[in-house]
Amino acid sequence: MLTDPAVRPKRPRNLAHQLVESIGERIKSGLLKVGDKLPTESEFVAAYGVSRTVVREAISHLQAAGLVETQHGVGTFVREQANEATFRIDPGEMSTVMDVLAVLELRISLETEAAGLAAQRRSDEQLEQLRRALAVLIENVEAAGDAASPDFQFHLQIALATGNRHFAGLMSYLGTMVIPRNRVNTARLAQEDRVEYLRRVNREHQDIFDAIERRDPDAARAAMRTHLANSRERLKRAHEAAEVGG
Repeated sequence: MLTDPAVRPKRPRNLAHQLVESIGERIKSGLLKVGDKLPTESEFVAAYGVSRTVVREAISHLQAAGLVETQHGVGTFVREQANEATFRIDPGEMSTVMDVLAVLELRISLETEAAGLAAQRRSDEQLEQLRRALAVLIENVEAAGDAASPDFQFHLQIALATGNRHFAGLMSYLGTMVIPRNRVNTARLAQEDRVEYLRRVNREHQDIFDAIERRDPDAARAAMRTHLANSRERLKRAHEAAEVGG
């Protein structure tokens, strides 16, 4: 049953991640089998005491991981699992600026094309999810709240909108470690006010969203490349300044 206390999320950790772990364990243990339909949003909300936003984020992660697939108007179902990939990036080893720069180079190639495909293929519902993620990100920046998680969610929603599960799968695998400031304090390195720094980043996010909204793949690719290249250059300059200052 959904209310089994052994698998209910605990409050101290990210609720969406807890829900992902709970459902993922049920799938891996065989309690949920291929073809089984997941509960509705309302049932998850009632069983786990979380918001619909948390449920949607968790389902997005499960989709990206290839554990479930959603048939619009029908429901979300457990899908057959592919063989586990051998590709690994250890988050514990991403402790230096150079480590983060290396992942940014990977992201430039991956996400530039993802943005173009999302502009071509996104549905109205996916655009709304993207709009919602951007709104939460902007709200959290202004309230000095957590910006890394909604930032990742924005990029994950773009990957999901490609319609290619491999883009979303890799983004989900990388997780929030793809956000540079989640590994190093980029605003501090740049000696900038955090809110102003993130406002500038969000203007770049808005450019990406606008291009996807108007279904302009070339503009979406250019906006994403500009955003990630700017992130790389900001981090490089901040690192160099810190080295000189040190």
